[in-house]
Amino acid sequence: MLAIALALTALVLPACAGLPTSGDVAVGLKLGESPQDVDILPVASGPITGAGPEEIVEGFLEAGITTTENWDTARDFLSPSLQRSWSPSAGVSIDVGTDTRTITSSVPDDEVEGADTAEVQVTLDLVASVDDSGGYSEALGSSNVAFTLQRMESGEWRITQAPDGVVIDETRFTKVFEGYPLQYFDLGWSRLVPDMRWFPRRQSPATTVTRALIGGEPSGWLDPAVQNAFPADVQLAQDAVPIVGQVADVALTRPASGLDAATLARMRTQLQATLRGAGVAVTQVRFTVDGRDLGAGVADVVEPSAEVGTLVLQNGAFGRIVGDEISPLTGISSEITAITQPIVSIDVAADDSRAATQLGDQHVYLIGEGSLDELDSRPGLIRPSLDSYGYTWSVPAGAPTALQASGSDAVAHQVATAWPSASAISHLRVAPDGARVAAVVTVGKQMWVVVAAVVRDSAGIPIELGEVKQLTQLFEPATGLSWLGADRVGVLVDPNSPRLLTQMVGGPGSAEAAPSNAISIAGARTASGVRILGANGELFAHAGSAWREVASGVSVLATRVGE
Repeated sequence: MLAIALALTALVLPACAGLPTSGDVAVGLKLGESPQDVDILPVASGPITGAGPEEIVEGFLEAGITTTENWDTARDFLSPSLQRSWSPSAGVSIDVGTDTRTITSSVPDDEVEGADTAEVQVTLDLVASVDDSGGYSEALGSSNVAFTLQRMESGEWRITQAPDGVVIDETRFTKVFEGYPLQYFDLGWSRLVPDMRWFPRRQSPATTVTRALIGGEPSGWLDPAVQNAFPADVQLAQDAVPIVGQVADVALTRPASGLDAATLARMRTQLQATLRGAGVAVTQVRFTVDGRDLGAGVADVVEPSAEVGTLVLQNGAFGRIVGDEISPLTGISSEITAITQPIVSIDVAADDSRAATQLGDQHVYLIGEGSLDELDSRPGLIRPSLDSYGYTWSVPAGAPTALQASGSDAVAHQVATAWPSASAISHLRVAPDGARVAAVVTVGKQMWVVVAAVVRDSAGIPIELGEVKQLTQLFEPATGLSWLGADRVGVLVDPNSPRLLTQMVGGPGSAEAAPSNAISIAGARTASGVRILGANGELFAHAGSAWREVASGVSVLATRVGE
C-alpha cells in the first residue's frame, strides 16, 4: 500500500471501526443551517470508456464525494482485487480544491496507447484531515499520493494500488460529511462535554451516532477529562436504532441487563443528548435486552446557563446593559465601581456572585460582595478566566507553563503540563463545561488557537492539562478569544484590519470582517450572540451579516464564565 508523503492520518490509517457507510444517503443540514440553505448532495460519475491513467485517477479522486453504497462509484475506478480491499472509511484528506491538484503520469499521453502499466503521482494542497473515527484535524501542507494502474483485459485502465481513504475539496466537504457532537460526561458525572465527529450525511443519523458513542472512544486529546457511561462490554445488539413516536429503541447486548439504575440513567442521558445534538427528534431513549425494557431513568446534569445579556462598565456603572440603562449585579457591581485603578478585564461567575478581574497594575483579583482579593501578582499576566467550578486561571504571557488556578479562598494551584511546547500565550478561556480550555499560543514562530483537556481532582481543582489539540493557525496577532457555545471559539485577529474567526472545536472555521476599530470580544451561548468593543467605546452586535452599534461610552466589555 502506497502512503502519502506527509504524515497525515487521513489516507493511510488502518480501518478500525471506520466511518459508517451503511444506510441511504440524503441531503442533510450543516451545523446551524436551516432547510432552505441545503445544497443538493454532489454526485460523481463513473469511469469514461477509453480514459487514460491520469483521467482514471482524476475521476477516482472526484468520486470521493459520492458515498452511496460504500463509495461504489469510486470502486468502479479500481481493479477487481483492489475493489475488495480498498477501505474508503479509513479517513478523508481535505484539500483546497480540485483545480489545485497536480496529476502526473509516468506514461506520456502519446505513449498511453501502447502501455500496459502506469505510475501516477498526485500532489494535494491539504487543509485538514478526518481520521477513521470521524475526528477532524487541521493539516496544512503539500502531500504526494501515489497510484499504480494497469490495463485490464477489457482494454480499460484501472487502479491496482491506492492508499485507503478518500479526498474531498474543502468547499464540498460539508456537503458530503456532517459534524455530529458526541456527548461524554466529565469526570464528576455532572456535565456533558461535546466531542465533534464527521460522518457521511444520512437520512437518519441515529444509528451512526449511537454506534459511534457506544462502540467508540473519546478523542485522544479529550479523553483525560471525560468518561463514557457505557461500559466496554455493552454493545448494540442490532445494527439499527429505530425511532418510533420520537422514542429511540436501542437494543443492547446482555451485559446491560446487570447494570445498576445510576449507570443506566447516565447512559440514557448521554445518548439522548447525543441524538438531539445530531438533529434527531427524540423525547426518550429506551434500552432493551432481548426485548425487555431496562427502565432507564434520567441523570441530573448541570445545564448551560441561559443567555443573560451583555455585561459592561459604562460611565462609572457596571452591570447588564438593557437599552440605555445599566442593570447592576447584586453584590459585585458596587464593588467594581468602587475600584480606583483602571480596570482591564472583568469575568463574571454564572451566578453573578463574584468576578475575576485584571486591574491597571496587571495583577489578577477576585471580587465578591464586600471583598477584593489579590490572586496573582506575577509580572506580565494576561487576562484571567474564571471557570464553572469557581477557579480563576492566570498565566504570564511569556511563561505558558506557569499556569495556575486560584480558588475563592485565594489559594493558587499549579496546573501541570500546560502547553509544554509554547513559548508565549496571549489569551485563554475555559469552556462552559470546565473540561476544556482554549488558548492562543506561540509555538516556534507560529501562532495557534489550541484546546486541551482539563484534568481535575475529586474536589474539582484543576491539576493538569492534557495534550494540546491544534485548531487553526493564525497569521495575524489575536486581540480576543471567547467561547461561542459549547463547540466553537471566536477569535478576534489583526488589530490593523480586524476579523472575527469562528472556529469549530474539531471542525472547519470561517472568517468575517469585524468592526474596523475592534479591540475586545465577549462570547455567548451561540455564535450570533457575540459582542465586540470598539476602541472609542462603541459596543457592536451582529445584525444579519453586518455589525450594528448598540451602545457607546463603554470602557470595559465584560465576559461571563464559559464565554
